[in-house]
Amino acid sequence: MSIRSPIVVVMGHVDHGKTTILDAIRKSHVAKKEAGGITQMIGASYVSKENIELLGANLAKKMNIILKIPGLLFIDTPGHEVFTNLRDRGGSIADIAILVVDVMQGLQPQTIESIKILRHYKTPFIIAANKIDLIKGWNNKKSTSFLESLPSQQEHVKEILDEKIYSIMGSISGHGFDSERFDRITDFGKQVAIIPLSAKTNEGIGELLMLISGLSQKYMEDGLKIEVNGPGKASVMEIKEEKGMGTTADIILYDGIIKKGDEVIFLAKNGSKTAKIRGLFEPNVSAVKQDEKYKNVDKIVAASGIKILANGLDECIAGSPLNVVSDLNEDKKLIEQQFKEVLIQNEHNGVIVRADSLGSVEAMLGLLREKNIPVKNADVGKITKKDVIEAHAVGLKNRFLGVVLGFNISIMDDAKEEAKDKDIPIIWSNIIYKIIEDYENWATDEKEREKKEIFSNLTYPCRIKILAGCCFRMCKPAICGIEVLDGKLKVGDRLMNKQGEILGEVKTIQENKENIKEATKGMQVAISSQDMVIGKDVVEGDVVYTYIIKEQLKIWDERKTTLNDEEQKVLEEIKIRIIKSIFK
Repeated sequence: MSIRSPIVVVMGHVDHGKTTILDAIRKSHVAKKEAGGITQMIGASYVSKENIELLGANLAKKMNIILKIPGLLFIDTPGHEVFTNLRDRGGSIADIAILVVDVMQGLQPQTIESIKILRHYKTPFIIAANKIDLIKGWNNKKSTSFLESLPSQQEHVKEILDEKIYSIMGSISGHGFDSERFDRITDFGKQVAIIPLSAKTNEGIGELLMLISGLSQKYMEDGLKIEVNGPGKASVMEIKEEKGMGTTADIILYDGIIKKGDEVIFLAKNGSKTAKIRGLFEPNVSAVKQDEKYKNVDKIVAASGIKILANGLDECIAGSPLNVVSDLNEDKKLIEQQFKEVLIQNEHNGVIVRADSLGSVEAMLGLLREKNIPVKNADVGKITKKDVIEAHAVGLKNRFLGVVLGFNISIMDDAKEEAKDKDIPIIWSNIIYKIIEDYENWATDEKEREKKEIFSNLTYPCRIKILAGCCFRMCKPAICGIEVLDGKLKVGDRLMNKQGEILGEVKTIQENKENIKEATKGMQVAISSQDMVIGKDVVEGDVVYTYIIKEQLKIWDERKTTLNDEEQKVLEEIKIRIIKSIFK
């Protein structure tokens, strides 16, 4: 057994410095003139143990760390979707994550989403509080160490930094994590470490590398043990066309070895597929010509990033596991189980989900389950007309589920036209949790709008009294003053007496000689009715009710909780009087 390099994924909000931190590591090595200081791989960069120690000179002793790991494998491609593609039987092959936060801006939408995904996969992480150089008065000490730079900073600069760190700590605690600046932590197993750094000046990069290395080997040593000659296990980051090659797969190998000629198994749209590896390619960093950017190798050992060439890769799903076959039946069973768990097609009503990779679909499903939002169909790929038609069919049964949710994929033109024609929402974003949030907001708004539409057409339970001395016209139309005792009276409502007999329709309502649409409890207003006759149908002091038809009474029964106690009593009185009039 050997110990492999930990796989590190860098996450965070756009423009907070994910890529520049990796660039800072590369530039530091270049600046030190260390040959081969960082090895460029497909979708990843490798930093050796020797170079970690070089960048963290003197820090190993201060932090009491003795490096055992051979190095660190950083996933280059930014964005949380890459993290969800690092899959192994529903989990993640990322050993540890760096959550990049702009120290001046704090947590932002994609930071929050990253935290949710890290929590979902139970992946340990540290926080890189980037851009400390933007703190007014910060003095660049031209060191890769934060601890070396800090003592020379003015007191007010240290205070500002502390305020920013405390702010991040407060925000992180809201998501269930206890955190602290790394040099103040006594137990790294209980608190998330925050490392202040600057990708621009390189201050703190040494601590970042040293701490990731130390934490990885302290808490994950068993997980880093691999069989160097065992069958390779990898995760597919991206499927792409390469000029002169055809369809290739960029993969991260996290266990064992892959050799040219090996048979591998992966997930395709219709289940598992096998293929024989025709080529293994690494970046040709010394290439002079543009068409020599890759070099052919015979084998690769974990942990590594590599490009593979094999027949049938165009069917491979991004985010799929890709493993060297050892027992075809068992391998097929295991890999297809993941397919069944993630890609959904069932008969139940639910939303339609489309995403750019298997991992992204899985991440979306996890968040939807947390919100108890049912899913009818979840798959990888573009949003098509067929998806919209399926959502429309769902919407006919439950319109609040008749939607298509899309993450980081394109929407076909005919799908857009169909959605517009059928009035089916397509809720799309490149931030997973924002899709869920936008869907919930849409559903809430639609329910509120439907409720308003229903209520605007419903006759409200209402009890009114004909005021003494306020009968201004006896008939055609009858005009009199009334007081609303309970409920709400609207123009167009019909009135009935205590015997359940219909008296007439309210034609107008006036308050201070101004026409209004409705009158509520306690208001004294004048009403007119073309059908009612004062002195015959009603007299001063009579109490009358709104007449509610049978269909609307059923709706009110379902929505009783929207009425207060008095209004519910009036509703019951109205039902009793209507029933009495029927059996007269």
